[in-house]
Amino acid sequence: MPAPHLHHRPAVAPFSPDDDFDFEIRTSLGHAVEGASEPGEVLAAVSGVKKGDHEAWFAAWNGLGDRVRTIADTAAAAGHRESAAGAALRASAYFGVAVNALSALADTTELVPTFRKQREAWELFVSLGPARAERVDIPVGPDSMPGYLFRPQDPAAATGAALVAVNGSDGSLAALWASIVAAGLHRGYTVLVFDGPGQQSQLFEHDVPFRPDWENVLTPVYDFVSRQEGVDPACVGLYGISQGGYWVARALAFEHRFAAAIADPGVVDVSTSWTSHLPKSLLKLLDAGQTAKFDREMALGLKLSPGAARTWNFRARPFGTSGYAETLEAVRGYTVADVASRITTPLLITDPEGEQFWPGQSAELAALTSGVSTLVPFTAAEGADGHCQPLARTLTAQRLFDWLDEKLGG
Repeated sequence: MPAPHLHHRPAVAPFSPDDDFDFEIRTSLGHAVEGASEPGEVLAAVSGVKKGDHEAWFAAWNGLGDRVRTIADTAAAAGHRESAAGAALRASAYFGVAVNALSALADTTELVPTFRKQREAWELFVSLGPARAERVDIPVGPDSMPGYLFRPQDPAAATGAALVAVNGSDGSLAALWASIVAAGLHRGYTVLVFDGPGQQSQLFEHDVPFRPDWENVLTPVYDFVSRQEGVDPACVGLYGISQGGYWVARALAFEHRFAAAIADPGVVDVSTSWTSHLPKSLLKLLDAGQTAKFDREMALGLKLSPGAARTWNFRARPFGTSGYAETLEAVRGYTVADVASRITTPLLITDPEGEQFWPGQSAELAALTSGVSTLVPFTAAEGADGHCQPLARTLTAQRLFDWLDEKLGG
């Protein structure tokens, strides 16, 4: 998704004058509720970064990740398992922000090495962390997707219910842990996470791009998780964060075996977060099929707007396209407007006040699925405004899991 639209005054004052930086800071601070950040070290690391200074932004997060990873290694060597696990989780989350920062720079030669630092810290956390974890490969046709199956540390606490957690367009697994996985484990859920097409290792190490037809991803995922020991096939839930809200809705239109699902938030048409930034004259060229002229004018416009060019490079990479028109035509294929009426799965849709990327689409998805959906507002008065309620993840987990528990018979 391109840069956010800020049409409202946030409940909490901005941490940075740069909208993109501010959103990342808020998201990182919100991850502190499950140990994936330390607010003081985050705010100290970014305090000197000026608006639009993307090189300094990357350096701040990469340096913080390096420093905290050293803490993890030192603690592990001394036998302090819990301290090492906590620092490894934070380091992985910080490297995740650094990867996104690096993706927007002109020189991305350190992209894969930085991603590997992120994943290595994650692997250390998984090995030492507070859950029984199994590294898995999920068959998808002739290929497979890497994933992690987490079970509550105490086997007696497991309820038989499972949750498949679908990441967004650019989130790290450490971020997903803090957003939903840990909360599920606290409640006795078995939780499966994985790298789907265009996500994380699939993108950075295997050059596998996004695909719109996630029923062909989540159907084999359901097949896999429903066969796991201790999982009741009738009690498998599904969760998607950010752009994962699109992938979940798309899959549910075709795959009906999930017992309940959550879109956080609802996404009907991914492309609007791109096209709403473009002049109508450019969109007319695209609609008329004048792709060469569209590409020329886009190239000129982005040359005059380095910030927008960085955002474009970052957001376009996972789609596996080249030209500007080709990319937008691909993104326009990510819509559920024509298939949402097929959804029969009970669906909770979060609706945060001040949604920056897909404003109004949670309510739109609820209207398209009115027979099965529940729209849950989150407000600025609660400190729960903005995309994915970044500073209200405890409140979010409470509402989502209370609903999910009821749907799965908990």
